[in-house]
Amino acid sequence: VQLQASGGGLVQPGGSLRLSCGVSGSKFSINVMGWYRAAPGKQRELVASVTSGGSTNYADSVKGRFTISRDNAKNTVYLQMNSLKPEDTAVYYCNAVSETSPPLFYWGQGTLVTVSS
Repeated sequence: VQLQASGGGLVQPGGSLRLSCGVSGSKFSINVMGWYRAAPGKQRELVASVTSGGSTNYADSVKGRFTISRDNAKNTVYLQMNSLKPEDTAVYYCNAVSETSPPLFYWGQGTLVTVSS
């Protein structure tokens, strides 16, 4: 299974970026897709997730600024990031969880987002 993430880069505070991540090669349906991030010197944390039914969950720090969405037909998840702050600087990882029991967890390679003037 491969998760290919793209869309990271350098942006000024207050700017926007859109991340995308496609899942390929999975034999099983994907239940939850999400984005995590790891800032320098900090543990990886959940940013946002979305189920196959469209239910979403956000970290408090990004509510109202980030929007997660997915295209089930393409097995692709997106993260629209607006009003970016320097503290959003991190490596962002996409994640997918299969609809199996027990679930299987897949990770992308990470994409760097740098918010700086």
